[in-house]
Amino acid sequence: MDALRAREQLRRRYLFLPDAEVPPDHQGSTGPEASTAVEKKEKPLPRVNIHSGFWIVASIAVTYYADFLKTVKDNFHASSWFPCGGALLLVSLSIAFYCIFYLEWYCGIEDYDVRYPALIPITTATFIVAGICFNAALWHVWSFFTPLLLFTQFMGVVMLISLLG
Repeated sequence: MDALRAREQLRRRYLFLPDAEVPPDHQGSTGPEASTAVEKKEKPLPRVNIHSGFWIVASIAVTYYADFLKTVKDNFHASSWFPCGGALLLVSLSIAFYCIFYLEWYCGIEDYDVRYPALIPITTATFIVAGICFNAALWHVWSFFTPLLLFTQFMGVVMLISLLG
């Protein structure tokens, strides 16, 4: 009798989609895994947390203590890598702001990556190439610390942008 009951419960499990609510069993409870799944859907993660705050503060500290803006200003015309990196960064940020502000906020499209699947890979590729260009442009200033400093700036910008969308 238990084998028949287990087989019937297994059959019922595959009748419902994973996102659908779990029907109560004969005792009237849905089980502990169903309640945690419902809680996860109802309670969104906070945008501001310790992780994002750490990266934003670290980015501000790098900007201040490494004279980041002054160094960028002084070395902007010294290398042809800087304008290339700046143009690619502008393209990447433009696509990101287009997705966040226009598609998500103005048009109300929350799954823009499903509707426009090429946006995310293009944005990622241009950002990576921009990072390589900036590393090449600033290597003579900070040497082996350049990737670390630029990564900290990158994470600060990403966490700041994630607060928007």
